[in-house]
Amino acid sequence: MKQISYIIFTGTILSSFFGFGQDTLSISKNELIQKLSDKNLQLKIAGKTYESSKADYHQSRALFLPNITASHTGISTTNPLMAFGSKLNQAILTPMDFNPDLLNNPARTQNFATKFEIQQPLINIDGLYERQAAKSKMEAFQLQTQRTKEYLELEVSKSYMQLQLAYKAVKVLEKANATGKANLKLVENYFKQGMLQKTDLLNVQVRVNEIENQLQYAKSNMQNASDYLAFLLNEDSNGKTYKPTEELENSISVEAINTSLSDNRKDIQAMSKSSEAYAKIIQSSKMAFLPRLNAFGSYEMYDKNFLGTSAKGYLVGAQLSWNVFDGYKSIGKFEKAKAEYQKSDTEKEQYKKQSQLELNKTNRQLKDAENKVNLSQEAFEQSQEAYRIRQNRFAQGLEKTTDLLQSETQMIQKELEHLQSVFEYNFTKQYLQFLTK
Repeated sequence: MKQISYIIFTGTILSSFFGFGQDTLSISKNELIQKLSDKNLQLKIAGKTYESSKADYHQSRALFLPNITASHTGISTTNPLMAFGSKLNQAILTPMDFNPDLLNNPARTQNFATKFEIQQPLINIDGLYERQAAKSKMEAFQLQTQRTKEYLELEVSKSYMQLQLAYKAVKVLEKANATGKANLKLVENYFKQGMLQKTDLLNVQVRVNEIENQLQYAKSNMQNASDYLAFLLNEDSNGKTYKPTEELENSISVEAINTSLSDNRKDIQAMSKSSEAYAKIIQSSKMAFLPRLNAFGSYEMYDKNFLGTSAKGYLVGAQLSWNVFDGYKSIGKFEKAKAEYQKSDTEKEQYKKQSQLELNKTNRQLKDAENKVNLSQEAFEQSQEAYRIRQNRFAQGLEKTTDLLQSETQMIQKELEHLQSVFEYNFTKQYLQFLTK
């Protein structure tokens, strides 16, 4: 009985149990995939991560676009220098203002200034490489989001097949339950006629109770699979149970599958883009040693009255700046970028080797699963025939009750094993396609 229970529960993801008999919603695999794209939380998180990296890339537009600011300042001062400069800016200086006494001890002076400033980058080579790095990072996150979607589609497909398996197991056990009760009725008649002993009747009753217990666990297992699908779809699982519109097939379709690892796989492409971003950061660190050229300008309006424009002026210019030495900061930044690039490149190489290892392993598992399906199907057919023969012989009084129960148990076990092997083959095939996608 333990082996049968194990087969029923293989593939279960959640461990909590919920009541059966809730509202049943029929759903197809295509509907699940569509809902996954719209509702799955993990996919939404991946999408927001990509949007964040996209915003970082958009910030790099500051490398080409001007920075424009506007300000309005009001002051009141008796500082000699500020007072003289304020009057000068307002164009209200008089010969009396050059009196040494007034220069040294000016009266309170007010000034309101409206100022517009613009700063325009012209040549910043390190910034160009930083922009390219931000773009590569953004593309890496975009590829990771797409790979996350592919993984979640595989997870939904697996969960859907688990739900199919759970429903099929319930169907098998319901049939076994009906058969067990029919056998119990037959044994009860034989017992009343004195053809069987009390122990035979008790053995059959125990067997019927075991099947009913397994059936209840199978229904709970079915609800678990349904709840996990609801979790993937970000839907409330309370009060409803999903039911697949397609049943789990009893046979498999063997197809030729490409088993070579492709560098075009989105997760591998994402790691390549990540390494590319680090390479651009190295170039940016190198270019930080070169001078930068920026233009600037301002337009100013001064008046002692608020928002007055009695005096105005402008300033334009360009600045060539060169950070000759910053206390080893730029050198340290370059060394760090170089180490991170080498680390990223090594991680990509390791990931590719691990992926190839997983691909080889899964390819062998697929062949083993195919062989298991064929053997389990043959074993199930043989157990069916053995049970049919024993059942006929038991009806004729030629078989023991224990032999009939053992044959029935074996038949149910082999059928569940066959369904499990079909599930394993179909999922392994889809996983192999995922690894080579």
